[in-house]
Amino acid sequence: MSFANTLRACTASLSSRTLARPSVARASFRLSNHSVRHYSEEKEKPSSSESEQSKSSDDKSSAVSELETKLKAKEDEVVDLTSRLRYLQADFLNLQRNSAREKEQTRDFAITRFAKDLLETVDVLSLALKSVPEAALKSSGSSNASSSNGSVKNHETCLKDLHEGVEITQRQLLQTLFKYHVTPYDPTGDPFDPNQHEAIYQAPVPGKEPGTVIDCQKVGYKIKDRVLRAAQVGVAQDTS
Repeated sequence: MSFANTLRACTASLSSRTLARPSVARASFRLSNHSVRHYSEEKEKPSSSESEQSKSSDDKSSAVSELETKLKAKEDEVVDLTSRLRYLQADFLNLQRNSAREKEQTRDFAITRFAKDLLETVDVLSLALKSVPEAALKSSGSSNASSSNGSVKNHETCLKDLHEGVEITQRQLLQTLFKYHVTPYDPTGDPFDPNQHEAIYQAPVPGKEPGTVIDCQKVGYKIKDRVLRAAQVGVAQDTS
């Protein structure tokens, strides 16, 4: 073969190879693009483990939120029950105090009616003592009188002894009343108080302020701090 023919054969072979390469290159490029897209999709798509972790985290957050809500409700319930318990304790203490006070008042004022009846006896004894003349009490009673049975005391001496006996009886009765906190009071000179005094009369008295007690006809009595019987008094009247 001549040199010219050999040159033409080489040129033809080179041309055929050059024409065939673009298709291979395009195929390789298409393959590369497909691989890139597939890799990108695989990269963008979350893995199953990451999805499970995210779901587990959401479940935990939901459970924690639910527990916090229940805990808050229980705390509110505890506060409410504690408040109710304190109110019940206060009510119970008040009930105990009131019961003790009522029991004490019942014991102290149980004899109120009986004490009022006894005061009438005290008043009678007081009138009996006032009816004895002071001259008879001051008398020595040294005179004697003779009779078939011998010497006896005279009338004035007997009257003095009777007065002493009545006075002792009245004193013992008052001491018995004192044991139960029944005490007398004489409001002479005090301002008139309708809660403690009973006005029998009014009279103008020079030098006395109107509304002042000027005379006590019958003393009053108290049982502890409660008026058992009001004092019967005379009250000064305005002189203008």
